[in-house]
Amino acid sequence: MASKTQSTERKARIEQMRKAERARERRNRIITITASTVVVVALVGFGAFVLNKESEDKKKEEQAAAEPVKGEKSWDAKKLGRDHVAEAVKYPQTPPVGGNHSQAWMNCAGDVYKDAVPDVNAVHSLEHGAVWVTYNDKAPEGDVKALSDLVGKTQYSLMSPVKEQAGAIMLTAWGKQVTVDSAKDPRVEQFFAKYVQGPQTPEPGAACTGGMGDQ
Repeated sequence: MASKTQSTERKARIEQMRKAERARERRNRIITITASTVVVVALVGFGAFVLNKESEDKKKEEQAAAEPVKGEKSWDAKKLGRDHVAEAVKYPQTPPVGGNHSQAWMNCAGDVYKDAVPDVNAVHSLEHGAVWVTYNDKAPEGDVKALSDLVGKTQYSLMSPVKEQAGAIMLTAWGKQVTVDSAKDPRVEQFFAKYVQGPQTPEPGAACTGGMGDQ
């Protein structure tokens, strides 16, 4: 009789252990599902945030590109020569905004040049849709560094010193030019948004690598 009672109690304990194990497994499944749901919701939310931010940034760029650049000077693109020449060219602007130029362009895939570059090669880069950032000795080192960083991450742009230019910092595209107050001047981003491979480009999509100035 005692043996039978012990057997019954043992079965009861085993059943209790099994129920406890099943309950623990259910809790673990619920925790796992809940955690997975939270992760998925977070990822979806983050993805939506990133997409919204990208959309807003793109909209801002498009708005900036549509507005005129304050203080910008423009030249009639049709009156700017585009012939390839072997001799030096005397340009009426410093730095030049277009005109006849060398058949070799300066590399403009985010290239930052520490020394002055030949105008005739840089002008060819402008023809390909590049924005050329230039500065003289009056430009603060911090602005030069900030502009170098911007150019370094922007395809179809280049940067070099031009000692003789009138403004401390100038931005040039084909037939377009503006002098800015600093690297933080909002016209810098506006000029890039508007003219990097912009509508002024005589040869859109032309190469900005394989030319002069391999780093």
